[in-house]
Amino acid sequence: MPESPDPLEAMRRQFNALHPLDEEEWQAFSSIWVPVTFKRKEILTAAGEVEKYLYWVTDGLQRGFHLHENREATVVFTYPYSFSGILDSFLLQQPSRYYLETLTTSSFLRAGFSQVEQLRKQHRNIAEAMYKSLCLATSGVLERQIELLVYTAEEKFKTLLKRSPHILNLVPHKYLASYLGIDPTTFSKLLATVRLK
Repeated sequence: MPESPDPLEAMRRQFNALHPLDEEEWQAFSSIWVPVTFKRKEILTAAGEVEKYLYWVTDGLQRGFHLHENREATVVFTYPYSFSGILDSFLLQQPSRYYLETLTTSSFLRAGFSQVEQLRKQHRNIAEAMYKSLCLATSGVLERQIELLVYTAEEKFKTLLKRSPHILNLVPHKYLASYLGIDPTTFSKLLATVRLK
């Protein structure tokens, strides 16, 4: 079984792909992260709370979701090695409209808002990497809006499997149905009938 990469090295590679940091900047940035672990089905951030942390996922699966009356809408999944947290609440330091929960036992590196903000202001390349990351995230959100608004259930399903074929093995299907905005029964039918070329 291959050895898991060092979480900070995985983070550094991702950052460098966006905008390289010099050694001093990387040392400053990497020093603010603290390891934490949570049990399965724990709420890390609840709607109405201000997100205090930016997370880097080192193990496990999480989801961000919105609760409207008795209906849940899954907005995002995170897993190694990616950033997690309720991003708009974190950046704006305003109450969250979403919940962040662990679907499995999960481990993270996390950093507090004031530490991230201080480094962003002190280091131009860290600010640039964060800016480019936000640009990519915004592009992804807009692309997903198109999918949710105009794609058929089958098109949504096929798009998800083309983009993230591994996700069927990671995420319980009821959450994938919620993420796609389709009924769980429809999701099951698509799972049984749709074949990707």
